Amino acid sequence: MTDTPQLLLAHHLKALRLPTFLREYDKLARQCAAEGVDHSRYLLRLAELELIERERRMVERRIKEAKFPAVKSLDSFDFLALPSLKAPPPQPSVGVD
Repeated sequence: MTDTPQLLLAHHLKALRLPTFLREYDKLARQCAAEGVDHSRYLLRLAELELIERERRMVERRIKEAKFPAVKSLDSFDFLALPSLKAPPPQPSVGVD
């Protein structure tokens, strides 16, 4: 019978589509209790985690939807194809002597 609040909370968080809340609320509650953090700051931290995770997933989704080619660097760019664009100076290599 003591698991009922946790089960209901898990159900509600799933229904509200708050996966980071669901995954992190217990761990963060223990951490905040140990630090003496009040409930409003606990909720603020939890909401921040949810927002950060949503933004991360949004960026990943947009990159995937854009169907960008493989990651490229300036090293592979053909500066001769666009003569008005100057190539950056070569970077000195760092090595151990």
